[in-house]
Amino acid sequence: MDTRLLLISNSTNAGEEYLAYPMGEIGKFLRGVKAVRFIPYAAVTFSYDEYEAKVQRRFDGLGIKVESLHRFTDPKGAVQSAEALVVGGGNTWCLLRKMQEFGLLPVVRARVAAGMPYVGWSAGSNVACPTIKTTNDMPIVEPSGFEAFGLVPFQINPHYLDANPAGHAGETREDRIREFMVENPSVWVVGLREGTMLRKEGSDLQLIGGCPARIFRQGEPPREVNPGDDLRFLF
Repeated sequence: MDTRLLLISNSTNAGEEYLAYPMGEIGKFLRGVKAVRFIPYAAVTFSYDEYEAKVQRRFDGLGIKVESLHRFTDPKGAVQSAEALVVGGGNTWCLLRKMQEFGLLPVVRARVAAGMPYVGWSAGSNVACPTIKTTNDMPIVEPSGFEAFGLVPFQINPHYLDANPAGHAGETREDRIREFMVENPSVWVVGLREGTMLRKEGSDLQLIGGCPARIFRQGEPPREVNPGDDLRFLF
């Protein structure tokens, strides 16, 4: 599948402005694009209008217009006519449920398969996977199922953390992923640390950023992969 994907772990690094670190890669990925359709449905504690305006302020520097789906009476038609699609972060459960309500899953799959560029960060990277089962988000709403876009055959855990804070007696992020693997033994999971992203161009998959990703699969020891490593084994 000659898909074009930019799957970003997080929108903002600590101490930086919103979308500061990924903007260079977003600009290169969307070179030549004049307008993007934006899916804001992961927003919970702020409005879709506010979300659109926040992203537009950053995309102004790229000369790209941001058009949020909540402004369209026909969201499916808006995706079908999009130059490129951007899916923002927030709560993955809210994002998926709203997209299910509007019937967007098959439309997005078809457009991305036909070559439409897709950019997602955090929740927007989660929904590019076969399911949302490796999200970190609290399930504050109940979608009709866990199935997502399936633009890649592996799962992503955005904001992946190695830390096990002193005095913390609960599960670590790796513990949670190991639980997932017991029930889904054939599925690869990419622990995508903050400040990193995956870029897919056709059959080429690259890790971009300043640190490695951690790769999991049932029956195999976790492995670290670095920017520049061959990631085709994930397919």
